Parts: sequence; C-alpha cells; structure tokens
Amino acid sequence: MSVTNLQYLFKPRSVAVIGATNDPKNAGNIVMRNIMASGFLGPVMPVSNEAEAISGVLTHPSVKHLPKTPDLAVVCSPLDEVPEIIHSLKERGTRGAVLMGAGFASMSKEERDDIKATILGIAKPPDIRIIGPKSLGFMVPSLNLNASLAHAAVEPGKVAFISQSDSLFATVLDWAIAKGVGFSHMIALGSRIDVSFSDILDYLGSDPLTRSIMLYVESIKDAREFMSAARAASRNKPVLVIRPGQALDTVLGDLKLRETGDHHLMDAVYDVAFRRAGMLRVENIDGLFDAAQTLGTPRQVYGKNLAILTNGTSAGILAADRLLSGGGKLAPLSEDTIKAIDGVLGEENWSRANPVDIPFNADGKQYSEVLKLLIKDKTSNGILVMHVPWTAQPDVEVAEALRDSLKRVKRMVLTAWLGIGAAEHSREVFRDAGIPTYDSPTHAVRAFLYMAEYLRNQDMLIETPDSLPSDFFPDTSGARAIVDKALQEERTSLTEPEAKAILAAYGIPVVETRIAVSAKEAVIAADEIGYPVALKLRSPQIPQPFDVGGVLLDLETPERVWEGGASILARCTRERPDAYIEGFTVQKMGRRPGAHELSVSATVDSVFGPVIHFGHGGMAREVIQDQALTLPPLSMSLAKELVERTRISTLLKGTPSQPPVDIDDICLTLIQLSQLIVDVPQITYIDINPLYADAEGVLALSGKIDIAPFDGHGEARLAIRPYPRELEECVTLKTGRNVTLRPIRPEDEETHRVFLANLSDEDLRLRFFGVVQRDFDHKDIAGFTQIDYDREMAFIATALDERGEPETLGVMRTNTKPDNTEAEFAIVVRSDQKGEGLGSMLFHKGIQYTKLRGTSRLTGQTMAENKAMQGLSKKFGFVIKPDPYDEDLVEMVLDMEKVEG
Repeated sequence: MSVTNLQYLFKPRSVAVIGATNDPKNAGNIVMRNIMASGFLGPVMPVSNEAEAISGVLTHPSVKHLPKTPDLAVVCSPLDEVPEIIHSLKERGTRGAVLMGAGFASMSKEERDDIKATILGIAKPPDIRIIGPKSLGFMVPSLNLNASLAHAAVEPGKVAFISQSDSLFATVLDWAIAKGVGFSHMIALGSRIDVSFSDILDYLGSDPLTRSIMLYVESIKDAREFMSAARAASRNKPVLVIRPGQALDTVLGDLKLRETGDHHLMDAVYDVAFRRAGMLRVENIDGLFDAAQTLGTPRQVYGKNLAILTNGTSAGILAADRLLSGGGKLAPLSEDTIKAIDGVLGEENWSRANPVDIPFNADGKQYSEVLKLLIKDKTSNGILVMHVPWTAQPDVEVAEALRDSLKRVKRMVLTAWLGIGAAEHSREVFRDAGIPTYDSPTHAVRAFLYMAEYLRNQDMLIETPDSLPSDFFPDTSGARAIVDKALQEERTSLTEPEAKAILAAYGIPVVETRIAVSAKEAVIAADEIGYPVALKLRSPQIPQPFDVGGVLLDLETPERVWEGGASILARCTRERPDAYIEGFTVQKMGRRPGAHELSVSATVDSVFGPVIHFGHGGMAREVIQDQALTLPPLSMSLAKELVERTRISTLLKGTPSQPPVDIDDICLTLIQLSQLIVDVPQITYIDINPLYADAEGVLALSGKIDIAPFDGHGEARLAIRPYPRELEECVTLKTGRNVTLRPIRPEDEETHRVFLANLSDEDLRLRFFGVVQRDFDHKDIAGFTQIDYDREMAFIATALDERGEPETLGVMRTNTKPDNTEAEFAIVVRSDQKGEGLGSMLFHKGIQYTKLRGTSRLTGQTMAENKAMQGLSKKFGFVIKPDPYDEDLVEMVLDMEKVEG
C-alpha cells in the first residue's frame, strides 16, 4: 500500500477507545489503563454504553457523540460490530484504527475473507489505515503512547520492533524491560488486512527516531512490495529479522506457529530473500538485540578476523571456539605487535598469540596499552576485550580506563565483562559510552559475526556486477513456440528433446537427443546423431530409469543399440509390469573425463515467484544435499555468490589433479536459465541434471521442463523487478548522432562516474542545489546506478564515443512514492550536449513512463535562477510555483491526467 495516513496511527493527536469497559479482563479496559498510565498528552475519549467513566475519563455513547474527531481509534469491540464502527469513524474523518476485538481467530477462512472484504470496502485504505484484526496494538514511547494490550511499557529508544506474533511481542517486551532496552516503536501487526510489513518498513525507514528495525516474520503476502520496502529501508538503517524455520532459542521453543496460507514455503527461500534485501537474519531474541547493539554503533566490520584480549585463558579459548565454529577467523598478530606487547608485559607474561592472554591481575593501564597496540595492528577487523573478575582488581577501574582510551578510536571494539554485580556496573560504563558490551564471550562473538554478515549483505546491495556478454541473444520466440505447441496438446511437460531445444535456444550447450518409440527407431536415431550413444527408457511411471536397469551407455554399433533396447524392455517388463513404455531416448555420449557433475534448476514459489537452485548434481544429488538458492534476476556477481554458497564450489576452484572449472560459464548458464523462466512464464519447472562443468565450459546432459498456462508478463512473477528491456529506445539528435535512451544498469557505474566528472561546476550546482564535492565514491555511484525499478527509474542517454566506447550524455530520474500517487523527477544533460534536443527527449521519455505506470503527479524542484529548467518544464505542461519553504527554489508540478498517452 503506502505510508499515506500512517502518521495518524503512529503520531496521533487524539485517541478514541471504542468498546471501553470497566471489566479489568476486557481489552477495552486494559488498553484504556495503558493509554492513561503512559501519560499520553492528547485527549483520550472512551466510547461505551456500559459505564459513565472508565479509568477516570467520562465516556461517550457512540462515535458520533465524540467531542472531536480522533486521529486514532482503538477498536476493542467484537469483530462483527467493526464494520458499523468503521463506517461511523469514516464519517467523522478518522484516519487510523487498530482492531483488537475478539472473533477473528475463531472464524472459518470463508468468514475471515468476508469480514475482511467488508471492512476494507468501508475503510477504503488509505482513507482509514487499519492495523489488525487480532492485534495487540502498538507503543510509541517518545509520545508516551501505549495503545496496546501489553502488560508493561517500555522506555524510549532508537530500535523499532514489528511482530507478526502476539506471543513474540510480549516476549520481546519482557526481554527488553529486563535488559533496559528502549524502543522508538513496538508494533503487533495482527492479521494484516491493510497495514503490512512493507508499509511499516517504508514508514520507519525514514523515521528520524528509529536507528534500527527488528522484525519477527512468519509469512509474507506480497513479495515484491516487501522486497522493495526492505531494500529501501536497509539502505538507510540496519534491518534485522527472525523467522521460524531454523533452530530457535528456548525462548521460542514452545511457540506454536499459527496456520497461515503460505507457511509451507521453504525457509531457504525466505533466507535468500532476506539476504537479497540487505537484511540480517538472526537466530533468536538474544541475537536480535546483540546484533542491534553492535549495528547501532558508527564503527563497522569488513571481515571476520577477530583479535581477542583477555585476562582469562579459558574465557579466551571459549571465545575463539565460538568464533571458529561460526565461520570467523583468529586474526594473526604481526611481528611488530608481538614485540610491542613484549615491551609492555614481558615475553613470559602473555600468550604471544591470539587470543592475547594477559596476566589475570592486569590493571587498567596494562589493558589500555595492549589494546592500543592491537588497534594499530591492521590484521584484525575487530577486537574483543574480555575481563574475568578478580578480587584484588576492581572491574570498574579497568572498564573506565578502557573507556577513556577508546574515546577517539574508530575501530570496532567489543567488550565482554564476565560475572554479575560489579561486572554489571562495568557494562553500564561501556553502554553509557556507546561501546558494545555483553555478559558472555558467546554473545560478543556472535554479535561480531552478525555485523560482518550484515555488512556483507550490504555490500551485495551496492556491488557492481560484471558485464553480461554482449552476444547473448536468446531465441525467445522459438522457445515460446515449443511451449505453446505443447500447451495446445494439453501437455504439462516437454519431451527431453523439446526441453533441450529450449535450453539451446538460450545458449546453454546440450547433448544432442532424439526420441524413439521402438528399438528400430532407436537404431535409426543413433545412426543419425553418430556413435557412441546412450539409450534410456521412457516411461511416465519410471522417472528414474536407472533404477530398473533402463540406461545403457557407450553403445557403439547399431547391433548393440538393437540388443540394448530389447534387454531394457525385458527387464522393465519383469520388474515393472504396470509401467507404460513410451519408448526410448537416444543421446549422443557426452565425453567430459574429469568433469564435475552439477545441477541447475528453477522452481516457482507461491509467494516469491521463480527461484534458481544450484549445487552438486548427478545420481547422488538428493543424498549429498548440497544446494543453494537465489532469486532472479541475476547478474554475474550474484551468480558467483550463489555458486560460492555451495560446498562443491571449493572443488570447482581446482585440485592438485584437476584444473579449475570455467566459473564464468557456470554463472552465464545460471543467468540464461534465469532469463528463460522470465521470458517464458508458462515454464513452471526446469531441471538440468547433470550439468557437466570443467575447464572447457559446461554441457547439459539432461533437461526436464514442466509447463502450465499463464496469462500476463513473466516479470510480474518475480519478487525483484528485472531490468526493463522493453523501455529501451533509439533516437537521433539534431546533429544526426544515434543515441540510445534506456534504463540505467548496475554495470553503468564506471561510465556514470565519468559522466558526473564531465559535468561542469554550474551543472552540478544546479542539479544538487549547491556546491558539491566531485569525489563520488563507490557507494554514491552505486546509489545512482543500482535502482529498484519498481520504485525508481533513471533513463540515460548513451552513445559510442570516438574510440567506440560507450559514454553517458544525460540522465532523467524519477522516484515514485510507494502508493504511486506522486513521482519526483530530476534531469541533467552534459554541458557539451545541450542544444541538441537531448534534454527534451529525456524529459519526454520520463513523462511517458510516469504516465504508463499510472502515477497521478510528477513533481520536481529547481533553483529559482535555473530559467532553462523552468522553460523546459513549461514546454511539457508543468505548473511553476514558488517553494513555500525556500525562496531560492521553485516547484514544478504536472498533473498526469492532462498528459496525452
């Protein structure tokens, strides 16, 4: 949906409680007590016919009798009364409602669908935004607002928590109170008939009071909305998520997951979706807050090498063991560091290795001097300082000394003060100074590894992909023709030759294959494709013919093919007399000695759409279980990352007896398969097993494709919108130069860097409303080139320069609100290209695209002195008016309904 009117939910000036009561066990009483106890400064208006006053506040008999229109209505009445209440609220002009009343859980699916449709038909979101039904409500501590059924309140903080589970809401609340953690928001979404994870992520992603966002997710309803919102939010601040599916902490051990329509989805698909969105998945509530504490610091971790400083040998070993088992590494100490620590402690008084084990009675000065030396050593990505209590050495004194020595340090330093009592005072010293602190080495190391994983996911969001081959031109029409013919014959799967023809149409090397209905036809097919051949049984009841001896290899003569066919039929008749025999598959022997057997496949998930699988292949695929998943669209970089997540990737890099395989060819195959399932959405399943891979490239020995009717565009199935090739267009400038107008791609990073460098100082000043530095770094350029095509668009004008290399001449950008009501534009053309009509072409391209996607308004800002921009916008029908907040700026507004399509 959008963030429209969410401010009335989370920043209300007045609240009405519908269904308030004096029954202490009733939701209407609990929420009234919580709101009044929290100290909310706005008017609180209970609606009830049961009592004259509730929680010391006079009641009102109905919504229409309220003295003023409430921004927020907390509805505690039974669900069957809600439609009438929503109708009354809408007439009064209320914009936000939380539905807490009972009844939804006990309804059948049909009853739920009916009440949902009725409520939404009346509320017409975003006219009224609705949380719930079956919600515990929410808290906004900065407003002193506790509009929830929670048994306690929390302090203000910088962390937001959004939960799909009522029990997790209460559990996290207890945990946070015990740990002294504050929140900017705590929100229980309930059954999500309107406000969803996507809406909240969009809202909190730009909320200045929220530094990090934590989610408890069981299921997602709209994958593309969720992915767009999550990617946008995680670019601004850390987003952490828990989802059942992995081994959970005992805190969650008794949680019984509620049945949801899409809970059957593979957890691995959610896992890869979270990773692609730049989010960090954690295992349990402890991990959630440990990670949030570390990610909330300005210090960052760019690797998994950790240095450990401790006064306890066993504690250091425990920390090192947790680090190594979690995939981290002990940072090697440089010789200079070892000699320097010798000078501080003496050779005989410390471990002279990592973990750095110093004397148990080391004081604050010794700790600080050793820590400073470790900070200077660049072999580590972070440092963990631990302290085991000792009677003669005050914990707090050591903590204060370390705090003072870290005031201007930018390296990641974590602390773990073991014990209770005095150790808690020491941890308070670190918390007050913004230094991550934990009560055990396990928690500290886990937080370090989480941060390393999070920053790796963030790097994936801004990683520049390798360029795709320029000669990849798939025969899409030929592939579609094969599928259409099979669908007309009412088939649900393709023959192996048909499947291989489609794979070949997309550039995937395949072994030549023929279909034969008899041994005689098998001999004819073998003669045509050449010997030696493989002969395989074809039967719908025997998906794996090898199991019944239905596969013969290296048949080198017509006689052996004839005899082989007869022997296969005899064995099959004996072992599977029930099976219907369709004939044989005759296949050219693919000789690739020493090649690795891989598998590449694609399935369609009911929520996230197409999913690409890669891993170990061959007959042992199901036994070895070495598979990794990802979501299309893919680039070479994303394909390589998929390959690296499998165990077999280590072998693919080469062994003493085998050269490394052509990884680029494997990645290209993954991209080709990804493009195929987008271009031909009637394909529901693809499986290539085995896919031979060696130094010479890849070869598909087998191919299976299932199909089903599908109406619509293939890209609509994807959770992440792919590059919109259909928007590419060739134009000619006044000078006769041929230029391509197309959406920007991640691969355009370097040419875009050159484009920005070639803009004049005046162009940059007018584009960015002031003087800007020219040293755009990788993160800046990635933000320009790696966009979410579902929400952003950047049309670039590109052409070949004198050397035949591509160059960018101009760019037109639009950024659309999630609800598609408005898009903001910006445009800039290189100074030496002005006067050739390029600006008008880009502007027209952006306006037509905005019209095509149904956006209501296109707006922009420019400096009042930029008369050229204002003149160009007037040419296209924009209305120019002064900016109400800045006299140096003007606004340009275009009503898209007035634009001719």
